[in-house]
Amino acid sequence: MSNTTGAAGKCPVMHGGNTATEKSVMDWWPNALNLDILHQHDSKTDPMGEDFDYREALSKLDVEALKKDLHALMTDSQSWWPADWGHYGGLMIRMAWHAA
Repeated sequence: MSNTTGAAGKCPVMHGGNTATEKSVMDWWPNALNLDILHQHDSKTDPMGEDFDYREALSKLDVEALKKDLHALMTDSQSWWPADWGHYGGLMIRMAWHAA
């Protein structure tokens, strides 16, 4: 095996533009739906309106009541989907894991 190649001892940084075309996602799914319309950040797409103050709305939130509601939701086992050991936390973690 020879150690003499044409690139041996040359700069590894590519100088100039890369004109080679590589495969993209569109090569695999050429009929994919164009979702660029969903990336418009304009006042027309803001559901809260221009006068909405997020900080003020958040300060009005009753955090303790929210915590109680979430605790009740996570521990109220339903017969149609029983909670693992009386808590839905494990289910939420598994769902987040599979969604990642």
